[in-house]
Amino acid sequence: MKRLRARAKHVGRSENSSFLLAAISPLPCKQGRGRPFAALAAASLAALTPLAHADTTAADLRAAAEQAVRTQYGSTGNRVVIMPTRLNPRLHFAACPHALQTRLPMRQGVPSRVAVAVSCPGTPGWSIQVPVQMQVFRNVLVTSHPMARGDIPGPGDVHGEERDVARLGYGYIESLDQILGHSLGRPLIAGVVLEPGDFNGRETVHSGEEVELVAQVDGIEVRTHGMALDGGDTGARLRVRNDNSGRIINGVVIGEGQVKALP
Repeated sequence: MKRLRARAKHVGRSENSSFLLAAISPLPCKQGRGRPFAALAAASLAALTPLAHADTTAADLRAAAEQAVRTQYGSTGNRVVIMPTRLNPRLHFAACPHALQTRLPMRQGVPSRVAVAVSCPGTPGWSIQVPVQMQVFRNVLVTSHPMARGDIPGPGDVHGEERDVARLGYGYIESLDQILGHSLGRPLIAGVVLEPGDFNGRETVHSGEEVELVAQVDGIEVRTHGMALDGGDTGARLRVRNDNSGRIINGVVIGEGQVKALP
């Protein structure tokens, strides 16, 4: 009796297994019967398999956003360092049949943090803002020693250093050509980055320097020398002390080291 029950259970398990296999296997049919059903089953499995493994993950979103940042800010001379920004690892979007698109906000300067719009084009599509924190290093000019107000920086006064320009909100100077002829408007200590706001306007004539004073007397041009008491660029008005007479004459800068006396 026990042997009969055991045999019955074994037969039942075998029949159930055969049924399950038959549900996912093509049935043997004569002259192509069942082939449409088998093809449909195979197609359904093929459609379900990619969806289970091709979701857009947090890692995909972060990679697309970081690449967009490197492309935008990784110009010649820049070294971009991406700071790790954790996204929810459970964040999943439907698989995107197209390449992910990215868009950065329009803004001036180099930010230390930016939100990149990552989207999947098409219908229905989707979009998400991915935060990226970064550092952008670039060679800028730094003072080599303390400098006084009125000094004009030269090659011996500054040197280049790599700094994170994303944190230089007031700008920076990369070359002495950018400040040619400009004097400092305030004193600076050693080791600080030169900023555009540190400088006065460009001076063609500097206070205290010898200049050529040009005057018109009865239609005749007369030239003499004097000391500029003020500084300024071409077109600026200033005072000059005549070396011969000691008189202070008002004039206008007409060129480098040249002042035309006003009538």
